[in-house]
Amino acid sequence: MLEPIHEKGRIIEETSHYQGHIYEDVTQIVETPDHLTVHRDLIKHQPAVAILALTPDHQQVVINREYRVGVNQEVYALPAGLINAGETAEAAAKRELTEETGYVVQELHQMTAIRSSEGMTDEVVTLFWAVIDPAKRQSTNFDKDEFVTANLVPLTDLIDAVQTGVVASAQSVAAVSYFLAFEQNK
Repeated sequence: MLEPIHEKGRIIEETSHYQGHIYEDVTQIVETPDHLTVHRDLIKHQPAVAILALTPDHQQVVINREYRVGVNQEVYALPAGLINAGETAEAAAKRELTEETGYVVQELHQMTAIRSSEGMTDEVVTLFWAVIDPAKRQSTNFDKDEFVTANLVPLTDLIDAVQTGVVASAQSVAAVSYFLAFEQNK
């Protein structure tokens, strides 16, 4: 069995190049655990959550359609968002699901945490699966620069969309895959 690794590098120097509201771009000089001195660019990113929100029978799931600047188009992805300062991942998952979709969490289960690209960012996304009541929906509360269309779709359609690449966000693919592999039949 693989054991967790706790060895860290020693940051010798860090230079900030840009500070935005959700990330910072820095260059670091690091002495690695194996005593190499390396120069690396790093994006320090606020932690986030993603939620696989299912109906009680697990037959339908909430999927969002939203514009994403990284690909300059609308994409399908699971509800997700940043964890605010002082907020737990669980609280952020509940808040983000309601803000983006109007659905309220009835049950919430943490699955795992993922990193999308450890070679260039420290971003961590905590993945949850939740149960919602599709008959109970509140008003959404989007951020001022956000507009999300949320729909219930069959879980089988989402699985097909992941398999064919229609849904390609790392956190969505990871959440669906983790749920199917480890959570669905508990």
